[in-house]
Amino acid sequence: MARRPQSQLEDRPTTKKIGALRGLAPFVAPYKGLAIAAIMALVLTASISLILPLAVRRVVDGFQQGAELLDQYFGAALVITALLAVGTGARYALVTRFGERVVADIRKAVFDRVIAMSPAFYEKILTGEIISRITTDTTLILSVIGSSVSVALRNMLIFLGGLAMLLFTSAKLTGLVLLIVPAVIVPIVVLGRRLRGLSRENQDWIASSSGSASEALLSAQTIQAFTHEHPTQARFSDVTEKSFDAARRRITTRAIMTVIVIFLIFSGVVGVLWVGARDVRMGMMSVGELVQFVIYAVMVAGSVGALSEIWGELQRAAGATERLVELLQTEDTVTDPAHPMPLPNPALGAITFEDVTFHYPSRPQTSALNHVSLDIAAGETVAIVGPSGSGKTTIIQMIQRFWDPETGRVLIDGLDLKAMARADFRKAVALVPQDPVIFAASARDNIRFGRPGATDADVEAAARAAHAWDFLNALPDGMDSYVGERGVMLSGGQKQRVAIARAILRDAPILLLDEATSALDAASEQAVQAAVDQLSRNRTTIIVAHRLATVKKADRIIVLEDGRIAAQGSHDQLVAQGGLYAELAKLQFTDGSI
Repeated sequence: MARRPQSQLEDRPTTKKIGALRGLAPFVAPYKGLAIAAIMALVLTASISLILPLAVRRVVDGFQQGAELLDQYFGAALVITALLAVGTGARYALVTRFGERVVADIRKAVFDRVIAMSPAFYEKILTGEIISRITTDTTLILSVIGSSVSVALRNMLIFLGGLAMLLFTSAKLTGLVLLIVPAVIVPIVVLGRRLRGLSRENQDWIASSSGSASEALLSAQTIQAFTHEHPTQARFSDVTEKSFDAARRRITTRAIMTVIVIFLIFSGVVGVLWVGARDVRMGMMSVGELVQFVIYAVMVAGSVGALSEIWGELQRAAGATERLVELLQTEDTVTDPAHPMPLPNPALGAITFEDVTFHYPSRPQTSALNHVSLDIAAGETVAIVGPSGSGKTTIIQMIQRFWDPETGRVLIDGLDLKAMARADFRKAVALVPQDPVIFAASARDNIRFGRPGATDADVEAAARAAHAWDFLNALPDGMDSYVGERGVMLSGGQKQRVAIARAILRDAPILLLDEATSALDAASEQAVQAAVDQLSRNRTTIIVAHRLATVKKADRIIVLEDGRIAAQGSHDQLVAQGGLYAELAKLQFTDGSI
């Protein structure tokens, strides 16, 4: 299987700076109060942690004093411990809530952005990769905002406070401790760079793995029908193994960094402890002071070790942030104007193509539409026929402004689509696609998708008009029956009738039927055709069809060939003219009914 083209979101330079996390600022800003409260709790717990060694020193040095004074020291230590417990709990609650809130907003922002993107965006990236970014990458950011950042700040405070207390306790021993700091920083910086690149590579392969899995699972029946399970499994296994390999190298690098840092830190602590023990024997410091210094040294060493590990997490989060920000900042090829014009109310539904030329980005050498000019009057029923690839569906998509023409204009009621908000004029359009989309919901909800505010009576009336009532009512729970993911509980023809019922319920002035009866048997097609005839009255209707029997009653038939209008007229006129339409008619009408 040929490797798919690399998406524009994958084929870009990656950041080498932790500063990519600044992309989270717009999501953090609305919750400054919560962040400040979390930081206050964090400062409280760090401060209490730094007080504990002082209490230990007093206990150790006062051990030979009276029992009453010793009890006071232990009582004070218990109070400090209680404050530490309460502060830690408050810090956890505030930081975790803050992280969950920010990540929830990021997920919503990314989803809101990609759900509104035009088809050009989805030509270059798999939906599974987007899902990976919304789930895996945001989970990574959650672990950082809801945990790692808090732990990093706490360890930074403990490091600075502990270092100050080390100087206060013994400047001599502190000087010895600081000698090992450069030795610790060097491996963090050197290995950190490699860790950053490996983290990004790992995340990219995870996204690719999700994309491959999504594509395969959505096509499971086709894969099984062509006995393509083993190649598909091998392809997914290959991508997953590459993801694992990148993760293995990242983990190995991080483990090596951790070993080096911990060894250097605690070797230094042991050396300093040895010097301190000699000072105690010589009477230069008390046992309590040495214990206090050792505790602070361990706290400082532990904070440095924790910071080295958290640095790797921050680097991974920086890569994840970069990927999500790129989704948010991706420019759409189709955008709304800054000051959109309103569609006339009520909309009449007149459609005009003015010298429209268009090439799909993936097929720049082939014209999907080539200088097409077309006027469709309000209330007119126009059929569009022609060979596969002649541009029929492209016209349907242009009317919905999924694409913008390279030259020319598309207008509704005399207004250029580019001058209006897409959500505005699309409300005036009802669509029945060739491959109807059925959601994992009830049959009633699937039909109500056409007009969310519709009553149950309206939904049932639409189902009857589309000749879908009988089979839907026969389901175990009737109209409230769950129809499965992508409507797997319904046949192809049944799904198409649900889609027609949805379009009927929308009650829009423009009706687009893209091979709407292609999956129906003869009896169902006749019934649905009667419903379509009723529905199309007083509406501008465009019917795309291969089967000419469905378009004979149209007011006008447009024949497309190679993206151009080859002929137009009524059925009888086109048959009399000869040419492509007459040839298609001869092939399809074998009973002399041409």
